[in-house]
Amino acid sequence: MGAVMLQGTGSDVGKSVLVAGLCRALSNRGLSVRPFKPQNMSNNAAVTADGGEIGRAQALQAIAARVAPSVDMNPVLLKPQSDRTSQLVVAGKPRGTIAAGEFWRRKPDLLGEVLGAYHRLAAEADIVVVEGAGSPAEINLRASDIANMGFARAAGVPVVLVGDIDRGGVIAALVGTQAVIDPADAAMIRGFIVNKFRGDPTLFDDGVRAIVERTGWASIGVVPWLADASRLPAEDAVALGRGDGVGDGPLIAVPMLSRIANFDDFDALAHEPGVRLAMIPPGRPIPGDAALVVLPGTKATVADLGFLRAQGWDVDIAAHVRRGGRVLGICGGYQMLGRTVADPDGIEGVAATVPGLGLLPIETVIGADKLVRPVTGSLVGSGAGFAGYEIHAGVTAVDAGAPALLRFADGRADGTSARDGQVAGCYVHGLFDRAEARAALLAELGAASDGLERREAIDAALDGIAVELERVLDVDAIVRIAKDAR
Repeated sequence: MGAVMLQGTGSDVGKSVLVAGLCRALSNRGLSVRPFKPQNMSNNAAVTADGGEIGRAQALQAIAARVAPSVDMNPVLLKPQSDRTSQLVVAGKPRGTIAAGEFWRRKPDLLGEVLGAYHRLAAEADIVVVEGAGSPAEINLRASDIANMGFARAAGVPVVLVGDIDRGGVIAALVGTQAVIDPADAAMIRGFIVNKFRGDPTLFDDGVRAIVERTGWASIGVVPWLADASRLPAEDAVALGRGDGVGDGPLIAVPMLSRIANFDDFDALAHEPGVRLAMIPPGRPIPGDAALVVLPGTKATVADLGFLRAQGWDVDIAAHVRRGGRVLGICGGYQMLGRTVADPDGIEGVAATVPGLGLLPIETVIGADKLVRPVTGSLVGSGAGFAGYEIHAGVTAVDAGAPALLRFADGRADGTSARDGQVAGCYVHGLFDRAEARAALLAELGAASDGLERREAIDAALDGIAVELERVLDVDAIVRIAKDAR
């Protein structure tokens, strides 16, 4: 049938959620759908069945399309390690650390791999729903673009432009995009969507007409603020600053490290009525009344250990442990809880060996080999089952005799604990997603779980969004536009 690409007037205008909602709506119509994003930048990664990694948003969109995530859905992924360098992941596998200027020069060489992945998806689907990155109005980046119009033109995929009315200036953003981009790029745009409208959408009827008159593009619809979107995994760490959990009871505190990764680990906790989840931003102390402090994953363990100490969080954690509070480290956070973290080859930046927090009997060495795989198993203490994934470059040695925290389905152990379980850590992401594992972990805090499976909650949210998009968007027009793809 074809393909359609959603591009935005800027970052964070809601493209990822709209693509997910459209994937579910089109799947509900009986179509075979595949999501696709040529290039993504995110430390929130997902693991595919074959051990590749893609952006979390594309994994969510695959769930929406009712298909298994594939590395072809996000062929180029950048995972920031510092302000100027990122790990480059192509076709699900790391290809080293790359500086911003070097990536700029290499992008044209990656276009062939991007197009190959897209065509493989297109061959197995009725329709591919493509997500752009940033905005085509960033004309300073157009020359080597593979994420927006560079891809759309090369693949012959028509575009629908999304503007965010909640941030203001949506008329100028949409009309201005047409004004600044190349006319041949503008010709790829067949319609527009106004997203995140609060209130009566008929109040913006004159605004819609103004955009149509000035651009000649068709209005695909005005999308209201989607409450169900808050129940989906967030793609960008910027979303972490927009509120904490909704529950009562024991407080779970998560310090927001500068390179925090895979932070959707905490989504299930955010929706638990029996606990309070607080994401602690830089500059704020860890609350003294926290029952559990969770150190999250990070893309740069050594650098974020320094960042943690600069915030004074190491002092807060030590005091928390003295008071009898619990600590759990996940992936990079697990590494931080040990005696030392060594990066002898400078994989994350400058070669160094730094002291950890000294709360677990482990030592970690960062290496070039990266372990990426889905895992299942059970908690050693309770036997509660979990399903998650590993994605890390470190090898951690655990002292002989130290108890394991998890037991994988194949019999291997992961993680450890100390102080009679007061401090614990492991490499597994997604530990709170399965209802029985989450219930067992919350029981240690004296809290009851709602017993809901995270996957079921996500599916329900996607269903709600799909119904709403069918109501407010001209989905038939989107299908007709997709048929124009080459």
